[in-house]
Amino acid sequence: MFKAILKTHWQWTRMAVLLVAIAAFAMPLVSMTARIPLNQPRNFIANMQTWGVGYVALAAALGLAVAILAWSSDHRGHHVYAIALPVARWRYVLMRFSAGIVFLVPAVAALAVGARVAVSMFPIPQGLHAYPWALTARFGFAAVVAFAIFFAISSATARTPAYILGAIAAVFVAPFLTDAAGLQWPVVS
Repeated sequence: MFKAILKTHWQWTRMAVLLVAIAAFAMPLVSMTARIPLNQPRNFIANMQTWGVGYVALAAALGLAVAILAWSSDHRGHHVYAIALPVARWRYVLMRFSAGIVFLVPAVAALAVGARVAVSMFPIPQGLHAYPWALTARFGFAAVVAFAIFFAISSATARTPAYILGAIAAVFVAPFLTDAAGLQWPVVS
């Protein structure tokens, strides 16, 4: 049963996982080829901090894509397939969740390889150390957390993720809109 769920889940998520894996492999390499002089520790650290947001966004995008695609066929079929199976609902959800976790691995592995290649190809300023495995572990943890959150949200109705993502986007867009309007409302704080 798990093999069948794994196979169907792979058919739905393979393009998203492949695109994120390519981006995860390339991100460490691109971050090390910045046009600012990276031979000074201060410049190097500032450059890595600016790229740090990209790793978080990529992990969140990976978790979101895999989680939403895990439930898309069930939403289209109104969960009839899941109800018709001779398996308890909790076991079916656990198998879907496990299949999703399996498909986070290629992007995390691609980041590990890309980070290791970047560390070996590009010089790091004297006095600084590279931690590609720590970066990979944090990326993997962020992807799993994002996947778990969006998996739980996506298991509800098809409109629920849209409402929650819209609310999250509104929280991030609201400060820009209030600043543009000249209002001094501390929306986020």
